[in-house]
Amino acid sequence: MALKEFTYKGKNLEALKKLDIKQLIEILPARKKRSLKRGFTLAQKALLARIKKVLEGKSKKPIRTHCRDMIVLPEMIGLTIHVHTGKLFVPIVIAQEMIGCYLGELTMTRKKVEHSAPGLGATRSSAISAKG
Repeated sequence: MALKEFTYKGKNLEALKKLDIKQLIEILPARKKRSLKRGFTLAQKALLARIKKVLEGKSKKPIRTHCRDMIVLPEMIGLTIHVHTGKLFVPIVIAQEMIGCYLGELTMTRKKVEHSAPGLGATRSSAISAKG
């Protein structure tokens, strides 16, 4: 059985990579379309410049960014981008299915709360036994 080829809104990956930004905007959902029509912020432009350097082979350093509001574009596929969560940088390998997502959606900013064992005086029974 053959694997199903990836498509986004009826376009395969090669066709998506050939689209310029204005054509890509037309096939994205409303919120992403509105965000991209406003233009890129300075941080987003810096990230795109960094991605371009890596794709051209001019830079070997990992791509690290605080720009969680950047929308995943087709040119980013296959790259590993380290996105800041507020405390540390989490590496994300950009896959085809992530096109149109924000980078911030792909990293969790909160960790599961893990409590240790209750301490002395944490319950009524431990308070009584401590007196005795």
